[in-house]
Amino acid sequence: MGVSEYLRSRHIPFEMILHQPAPSATKLAQSVHVSGRHVAKTVLVKAEYGYALAVVASTHRVDLRRLAAVLDVAEVRLASEDEVERVFNDCERGALPPFGRLYGLKTFVDASLAGDAQIVFEGNVRHQGVRMRLSDFEAIEAPTRARFAAPIAPRQRRPSHRQAG
Repeated sequence: MGVSEYLRSRHIPFEMILHQPAPSATKLAQSVHVSGRHVAKTVLVKAEYGYALAVVASTHRVDLRRLAAVLDVAEVRLASEDEVERVFNDCERGALPPFGRLYGLKTFVDASLAGDAQIVFEGNVRHQGVRMRLSDFEAIEAPTRARFAAPIAPRQRRPSHRQAG
C-alpha cells in the first residue's frame, strides 16, 4: 500500500507535493521551498534484532552510537542499498517514507523534529513529497521519540587565494 492510500484509509489530511526528484532530504527542502528542519529524512538501520526506521530532520544526521543506546543494542549500522530495496520493495530507489508500520518496522523519531507543526517527507517515489501535520503522523505511526541525531555542520567555504595585482 502506498503512502497516499495509507493516509486516505486512515482519514488523515495530507498534501501531495510534486517536485523534481531530490537526491537528499536537504535538496527536497530546497525544491519545495521549506526549511530543512521541517523535512523528515528517513534512514533504514540494521540492529541485532532486525531493521528499524530512524527519522530525523534533514538538518541532522543519525548518530549510530546514540541510536544503539536508544535501541539498547551493542551496534547499529546503516542498511545497504540492496537491503533498503528489499524492505521497501514498493518504493522507488532513494524514496523512503517514514511509516515503519507499513513494512513491519519500529519507527524512532528524533527530537530534532519536535515542535514542528508540519513535516514534509518523501512518498513512495522520488518526485512526490507529502506534507502533513506532525501530530497526525505521530497519531497513526506511534513512533518512539528519542534523541539520537546530531546537527549537520554547514559546509565551510574555502577561502579564496586571489593574488593582489
